[in-house]
Amino acid sequence: MADTSDFRNGLIIKFKNDLYTIVEFQHVKPGKGGAFVRSTLKNLRNGKVLDNTFRAGESVEVVRVERRKYQYLYRDGDFLVCMDNDTFEQINVPAEFFGTGVDYLKESEEVEILFNGNEIINVEIPIFVNLKVIETEPGFRGDTATGATKPAKLETGASINVPLFINVDDVLRVDTRVGGYVERVKS
Repeated sequence: MADTSDFRNGLIIKFKNDLYTIVEFQHVKPGKGGAFVRSTLKNLRNGKVLDNTFRAGESVEVVRVERRKYQYLYRDGDFLVCMDNDTFEQINVPAEFFGTGVDYLKESEEVEILFNGNEIINVEIPIFVNLKVIETEPGFRGDTATGATKPAKLETGASINVPLFINVDDVLRVDTRVGGYVERVKS
């Protein structure tokens, strides 16, 4: 058991019979009354964020999780098959752990899987990935002042909106959290 003085960003605790990670926290010592800790917690299973206040010194149960790097190999129905980079052992991970960012993962992309013992808690995918455009309308120079966009299909099969100057075979940096265009990496 630990207490609120052990809080740090990224610490995983058991709270209300579920696992939460501490997104941010602040120790508050008002002029009147006892000190407390204001915190923002993110549920590891469903991603919901909640604000909670702990009394200073209140005990919390810290969960030790293991992070392991895996390589995404291929999709198999509702599961994604991943291989441990050290032991080459393959595991099936339910697709819901990957969230909406799974649409932007290419085969052989590296992901981090968080384990509590043998139970998978969460999967962290790269925030930015580079993907090639395989289908879009022809681009035009000089049409960027309006900020207009057009749809483009990426090599993973996902579609995003891109600026008008993007062409087929351009490589784009894509934000997997929102599924949006960030920049053109190379043509």
